[in-house]
This record gives sequence, C-alpha cells and structure tokens, in this order.
Amino acid sequence: MKEINIRDIGKSPVELIADGWGLVTAGNSEKFNTMTVSWGAVGEIWGKDAAFIFIRPQRYTYEFTEKEDIFTISFYGSEYKDALRLCGSKSGRDIDKAMACGLTPVFTDGGVTFEQAEYTIVCRKMAAQFIDPAGFVDASVENNYANKDYHKMYIGEIIKVYKK
Repeated sequence: MKEINIRDIGKSPVELIADGWGLVTAGNSEKFNTMTVSWGAVGEIWGKDAAFIFIRPQRYTYEFTEKEDIFTISFYGSEYKDALRLCGSKSGRDIDKAMACGLTPVFTDGGVTFEQAEYTIVCRKMAAQFIDPAGFVDASVENNYANKDYHKMYIGEIIKVYKK
C-alpha cells in the first residue's frame, strides 16, 4: 500500500461510496469486524478532511466502532462485489467474514483494512451522534427506518489514505 493524499484518489466520493460500495472496519489485531457501506460522505469539517459513516446499533461492527478510536473505509474492484454483498448480509457474530470472502487483514495505523483494497481511508473518530428523526425535513427519509432503528453517524478525521 502506498500512502496518498485524499485529493489524489481520482474518483468522486459518490462513485466510491454509493456506486462502488466499500467496507467499514473497526477493531484491532485481536478482534475486528467489517460491514458493507453504501451510505456515507467524504468532505471537510472543523478544518479537517473527514469521512462520515452511518451504522445501525444492531450491527456487530457498531460494537467495535464504539470501542475503538480508529475505523477504516476501504474500496474494492468490481471482482469483489460478491464479497461485499456477503459482508453486508451476514453477521460477524456468526461467521468470519474476512475468511469467508477471502480477504486478508492488514493492521495499520491502529486500524484494520484488507490487502485486496484498492483504496483505504483511515479515520480517527471526532464525533458520534444518533440520527434524530425530529430533524427530518423530508418526511420520506423516515421510510428508511420502518423499525425505528436510526443510524449512528460517526465523523472521522482522515489521518491516512492508501492506494494499492
């Protein structure tokens, strides 16, 4: 992995996150979990480059994101679409997702990513807050929460970016 500047990725955040999907991973070399992410953003806040991720509390990755200060967001080529689909549909409580998907963990900068990632964004948590439905201006947003299981938003300072 080669370190690069976030501005040198060469793809739009929308293309990476919404169209290409990715994995959010949190934990450490002892224990970690990963999950597919297709909601999120990359930008700037409080004078720092930042990534915004959203995790529901029932997700196993939530436990790791709550405990750890570092999380990663990693992106993969289209040949990994099935692996990412599995990581979004199975729980790490039940299976070792990395093993099931053939992903090789890499421990770096206090976080976890995978050798197969085309890009990895390493983030240090700056803020975390549950989405409050009282703030929905567009009532249709509530349709995403039939079970009232609102996401927790994590804002992470981007501390490193790696390209394969």
